Amino acid sequence: MTQWAQTEDRIRAHSPFLARALDRFPTVTQALRAEDFEGALAAARNVATPDDAVARSLRRRRGALALAVAGADLAGAWDVDRVTQTLSDFADRALEEALSAALHERYPDADRRGFVVLALGKHGSRELNYSSDIDPILLYDPRTMPHGEREDVADAAVRIGRRISELLTARDGDGYVFRVDLRLRPSPEATPIALPVDAAIGYYESTALGWEQAAFIRARPAAGDKGLGEDFLRQIRPFVWRRSLDFGAIDAIVDISRRIRDHYAQGQAFGPGYDLKRGRGGIREVEFFAQVHQLIHGGRDPSLRSGNTREALRALAAAGVIERDVADRLDAAYVLFRTVEHRLQMVEDRQTHELPKSPDALDDVARLHGLADGAALIETLRPHVEWVGRNYDRLTPDREDASLSRDEERLKAQLADMGFVDADTPLARIARWRGGTVRALRSAPSREALEALLPGLMRALATAPDPSRALNRLDDMIARLPSAINFFKLLAARPALVGLLAEILSHAPTLADALGRRAELLDGLIDASAFDPAPLVEPLTAQFAALEPGEDYQALLDRVRQRVNDRRFAIGAQIIRGGDPLEAGRGYGRVAEAAIRALAGGTVAEFESVHGKVPGGELLILALGRMGGGVLTHASDLDLVYLFTGDFATESDGEKPLGATQYFNRLAQRITNALSVQTASGRLYEVDTRLRPSGAQGLLAVSLDSFARYQREEAWTWEHLALTRARAVFGSAEARAALDAVLAETLRHPRDLDSLAREAVKMRGDIARHKPPAGDFDVKLVPGGLVDLEFLIHVSQFRHRMAFDPDLSVALADLVAAGHLPSSLVAAHDLITRFLIVSRLVSPASTEPQEATRPLVARACGADSWDSLLESYAKARQCVSASWGALAAPYQEVRDAGQG
Repeated sequence: MTQWAQTEDRIRAHSPFLARALDRFPTVTQALRAEDFEGALAAARNVATPDDAVARSLRRRRGALALAVAGADLAGAWDVDRVTQTLSDFADRALEEALSAALHERYPDADRRGFVVLALGKHGSRELNYSSDIDPILLYDPRTMPHGEREDVADAAVRIGRRISELLTARDGDGYVFRVDLRLRPSPEATPIALPVDAAIGYYESTALGWEQAAFIRARPAAGDKGLGEDFLRQIRPFVWRRSLDFGAIDAIVDISRRIRDHYAQGQAFGPGYDLKRGRGGIREVEFFAQVHQLIHGGRDPSLRSGNTREALRALAAAGVIERDVADRLDAAYVLFRTVEHRLQMVEDRQTHELPKSPDALDDVARLHGLADGAALIETLRPHVEWVGRNYDRLTPDREDASLSRDEERLKAQLADMGFVDADTPLARIARWRGGTVRALRSAPSREALEALLPGLMRALATAPDPSRALNRLDDMIARLPSAINFFKLLAARPALVGLLAEILSHAPTLADALGRRAELLDGLIDASAFDPAPLVEPLTAQFAALEPGEDYQALLDRVRQRVNDRRFAIGAQIIRGGDPLEAGRGYGRVAEAAIRALAGGTVAEFESVHGKVPGGELLILALGRMGGGVLTHASDLDLVYLFTGDFATESDGEKPLGATQYFNRLAQRITNALSVQTASGRLYEVDTRLRPSGAQGLLAVSLDSFARYQREEAWTWEHLALTRARAVFGSAEARAALDAVLAETLRHPRDLDSLAREAVKMRGDIARHKPPAGDFDVKLVPGGLVDLEFLIHVSQFRHRMAFDPDLSVALADLVAAGHLPSSLVAAHDLITRFLIVSRLVSPASTEPQEATRPLVARACGADSWDSLLESYAKARQCVSASWGALAAPYQEVRDAGQG
């Protein structure tokens, strides 16, 4: 077996994301199999077609590049420097193309001057992670920035910045390009996303904090007017590189190094679950050890100013600032940490830095890296982590032995009395919040609001189910807030919310992340009605679509996002507070349908104002999958198919007429964007349109007649199986009735049932091979899980030509009532579905919930205890497996024989 064949085996066994990419990008895969890694990179750069729009082109190239880079990395052909530099260079290219496209869309004939994108963080140092966000700062020169004749230049710059972010962050079937985080700019709570260069210079010369000084060690112009960027960095150089440091400045730098440990590092034992980036002895401590010495000595010695961590360590050793042995050991640790970090992220293209807690998941990462198992990975990392942690202690040698001040002693005693087992950790958090280095707590009023709330807040956290986890997530959340004053004042005014916040922070990382983006989500829980079931679709649609006089379509996009996310957050809080997950799932479904109707209705009206209407034609939206069934989870995407009625040869009657096909395809794309594109108020849903006729190669919107003909003559078996959960969610009653007739005719059409069953069994096997479960708690994909049950129900529907209801529970009940399936499947379905819905909140990676959260999951699933739930879960899986196995056995045997 060749070296690459062994590498590919590891990929297919342990990285679902890369396994899918191997099948998706055959030209890259072919080069990898020839061990032509430069050829693989070249193929990745050429996967897009000339007809692709810039966003799609970048998404496809990013996906192919991820495969090429991972293949060269895992095969040992490229070292960590080549990997990170290649990823960083692509980020530069993506920013350049996105900026160029944004400018060309608005100012096609203008010079490309006056706007620059500065790269910071690992992107700035050309050390970008395998699956990383980028942290740019956007600057413009009002004197040279292109803008319209009557357009304010500041507004023009913000629009360009937003468009860049949209092009890079928007997701579709090809994934996304980069997550873009614009919060490293000065005072992000009060400033626009693009800043005039002179104002930025003034800020860094007079107001910026110590951590911002450290951030600019790794800053560089990445795209746009690089001359403008270089001039800006040249002017703020004295802020970053000070030739002489007074004692106050040195104390501030050392204080930063102390605070680096406050988040995650304290109290975290090394082992499964260890945060490789932020934990004690991890990546951040290597980086900041170098940066502290650079800040102290780099003002006098320009050779020490490299933003690249490994280069900085070598330069510091060469200058005699740190010992050569220290530099070598830090470098070796850094290379290992970054390499393993990439393995973590290659599994499913997630921006994670934590070693999995699940033994199976940890084994996957280890074996992808080429080790025997997770235990071997832990032991490989351990000596480096422990040494880096001890070395970092040298930055704060007196911290461990220094006596606490009287105030600290008193506060520590109070925290212990409240119930904190380890009072040192909350003490460190409080010191950090009070210290003014957290953006949201810079102002005196914010810190005053914190002090007023602190006793009640800490008391609630001490009695939380998982105090340490709740405290970490609160710290995360505060760090992401633009300003904390309103958040703290709300909690102080509504003490009951403090307890609920502690529960959310303990159990629900999904909701905690949402609070970090919009703390005002808690406002919606003040009224007790927030814990009532979500209203019906019609009143919800009216609520979501309501606008104030004078508000326009852009305001509608923001209003719907705010209101929908408020509702989704409240539904999640209902589950945490003990609500029935099945009812919550139906609530999520009603909210999503109302969002579709509100945004589709507004988008149609906006589109018609320019292009008019197509006589005799209208748009229909068909939902499939979980959306079609009307029961969603907090994380569900929307499987949508766009159709239109009328004659495709007709033309619209507006000022800018379009042919019907072009008209409805452009309208469908706008609705997809309205549902999925990031705005100032956040993102709503991921929209998947690949279930449309001919899949990703077909038109986004097709006529109802074409859809009916395709289903009769061309559709694959899996497409007919998907239609069992199809439901119209937008369109007039007349158009919906016509669509329902097409669906009924398709589903009840006579067919070769043996062939259908055989194809279904093959499809389920393909899913099992290409998308294996994350572990035993991946209730959707495990054997005997929800996917097996769905296949069982769908094949049974066709075999008996009945129960074609898109609601899975209704279809199952009808099949059971008719004697076609065992009644025990009803309870199994309800348990597995409840488990899925609650796990998407408490354990988004489909791993075993944290110990403190297990009683909540058990209660949500109707069990008395975690052990009781596990027993019921095992029985439910056995029930599903037995029924599906009995149906599949004859066709499995035939298939196996054929393969033999």
